[in-house]
Amino acid sequence: MMLFASRLLSVALLQVALSLAHRAPKTEHEIEVQRALQAAAYHCAPTVESFTAARKQAWAQRVLSGNPSLAGYQQLFSAERYAGIDDKPHNADETATSNDDETFMKCTPISETHIQNNTCVLAPEVTEGPYYHTEGHPIRQNIAELQDGLLLLLDIGVIDVETCQPLPNVLVDIWQANATGSYAGHPLPHPHLANELPASEGRRRGLLSAYPRTVHEETWLRGAWPTDKNGVVQFTTIYPGYYTGRATHVHTKVFPEWSVIPENNTFKAGRLAHTGQFFFDEDMNMVVDKMYPYVTNPIKDIRGRTRNWQDSLNIFQDSHGPEGKYNPIFKVHLLGGVLSQGFIGYITMGVNASASYDNFWKG
Repeated sequence: MMLFASRLLSVALLQVALSLAHRAPKTEHEIEVQRALQAAAYHCAPTVESFTAARKQAWAQRVLSGNPSLAGYQQLFSAERYAGIDDKPHNADETATSNDDETFMKCTPISETHIQNNTCVLAPEVTEGPYYHTEGHPIRQNIAELQDGLLLLLDIGVIDVETCQPLPNVLVDIWQANATGSYAGHPLPHPHLANELPASEGRRRGLLSAYPRTVHEETWLRGAWPTDKNGVVQFTTIYPGYYTGRATHVHTKVFPEWSVIPENNTFKAGRLAHTGQFFFDEDMNMVVDKMYPYVTNPIKDIRGRTRNWQDSLNIFQDSHGPEGKYNPIFKVHLLGGVLSQGFIGYITMGVNASASYDNFWKG
């Protein structure tokens, strides 16, 4: 009955929700629509908790248990890596193994379950920004190419808030800045804006005008990959750097409908169900700031990094939703014994799989 009511509510709100495009709700009516969608998604909270916890446990058991060295990329993200997430023990021996795993997990650094979005799992729609490429993003999991930086593995789960079930085979598209704050294809400002100063007031406070796309062949730190049968997608990348006016972040889009372009291993975008941004804890940002090559950021000693709470256009704040109850920050854990070995970051997105948004930037 609850699932049926949720679906009815989602259908009733769909037409109004579509009018929000991918921007944060501002009017009282838009906020009420967002709140209603969040209420419809409330019953998914236990699913989000168990979904994220199971992924952490599966990774810990298979990478850390009896194998202190980090598994290779292909082993870590192989198709079978999460195959047993939903399996239940069927005999006494399996039950004993499960108990042993539970005991082992108490001794690992990622044994504690972090409950994300425990009151609302509907990820807010926020701007894609000016550096998205509507075509040419490669279909791949390793998006780093030759960019130097701190290893970052991303584990992103996608759940349909209409059914509380993981969404398989939806395309998760991500893009980000490199360690010194540049986007692939956008190396320099317009010549007439070479000496531009950041905006000093208003929502754009701290921002410069967007850099034009002048190097069309660059694709580093851009890529897309479909979720597996468990609704999970993983990427290998580097910890992103920062640029003027923006907090450290990673962009994302979710396409329930898409098709492969085999000639260049990219994709043709179909229906777009979500546009969002992910962030990192400020304490982690401060530590990474002191590492190479992040210390070579050209604005380090001029303007420095914009903190999360100072993010221009209120994007960090909007990413929490009108009630402030969605958590857009990765839960990050060390991959090895020291910081320089990199991180793995977990997050789960709740999306309205029936939604359809325009796939272009609205500023």
